Amino acid sequence: MGRTLVVLCVLLMGCGAPDGSAAPLLPQRVAPAPTAEELAEFQEALEDLRLSHDIPSMSAALVAGGEIVWSAGLGQADPQRGIAATPSTAYHYASLTKPFAAVLLMQLVEEGLVDLDDPVSKYGIDLDSDGTIRLRHLLNHTSEGTPGDAYHYSGNRFGYIEPVFEVVTGKTFDELMVERLLAPLEFVNTAPNVDDSAFRLTGLDRDQFRANMAAPYESDEDGLRRSAYRDFFGPAAGMIGSVEDMALFSIAVDEHQFLSEASTALMMTPAVSNSGTTLPYAIGWFVTPYRGVELQWHYGWWDAASALIVRAPARDMAFVVMANTDAMSSRHRGLGAGDLLDSPFAELFLESFVTGR
Repeated sequence: MGRTLVVLCVLLMGCGAPDGSAAPLLPQRVAPAPTAEELAEFQEALEDLRLSHDIPSMSAALVAGGEIVWSAGLGQADPQRGIAATPSTAYHYASLTKPFAAVLLMQLVEEGLVDLDDPVSKYGIDLDSDGTIRLRHLLNHTSEGTPGDAYHYSGNRFGYIEPVFEVVTGKTFDELMVERLLAPLEFVNTAPNVDDSAFRLTGLDRDQFRANMAAPYESDEDGLRRSAYRDFFGPAAGMIGSVEDMALFSIAVDEHQFLSEASTALMMTPAVSNSGTTLPYAIGWFVTPYRGVELQWHYGWWDAASALIVRAPARDMAFVVMANTDAMSSRHRGLGAGDLLDSPFAELFLESFVTGR
């Protein structure tokens, strides 16, 4: 635990300009490749965090220079059967599904089939409101109350975008996810929820896929106990996959495999409220300036599952970590408000490789 505590103490010393304001974004400077010693220390610190959060199974991956430079499984994916976690172990992505849905939606925008300012009623979405709810309001979590006034993170509201896909393409969200994203990436460890009908679209073996999943756990006053996963799949949640596949998806976003540079930039542009306040969410991604570096990230929190991806494009680095309990997110609820630094897992990555070097 010693090194983790030191890292966290260093981080508490400041994250902006001396007067407390946000630091200006710095020019792009690709970070040097992590050394073997740095990676060993990083893995040791992650293991300390896993143990302190009572997580049976955790897997993580690092991206640098457009490649996965490190990945590891920590703990046991299934303690009852003595199966160790690996980088290819599958976990529930939970809300890390939203970045995939955002890329799909932005493809439709790029193709001229959808406008972010379209009223959601155009797609048969009926929501009570004090004003006109537009598609962008669902995508950036500003649809509640007076649309555009304030940010309120809501996975359920984000999920209302699902009809849009079928209205403009004639294909379901499930079909487009597999056809446009998962198939081109040739994923075999990532798919729509194995217990949802959408899984059959992948052509993967259901039993084999399920056998690769980390077993679900939750903790209470009596300690850890076996739990159960949700069986839902939609734009807001329900993807299941490995940290390495999520890292490859992040690389594909950087390389504009699915979207143009302009569309990617639009997707990553933070929303601005009606009063002119910059909000913490863009389109399917949180965006946070930190010590002059723009961070693009998302977290996942669901039954027996938690996940996190943090991207630092200006440093050409990204970090993905997933667990088979909700502890990485339930113990750090500031994430939903856009406070990335509430997560010691994110802080460790940033201090180790993004700003601390």
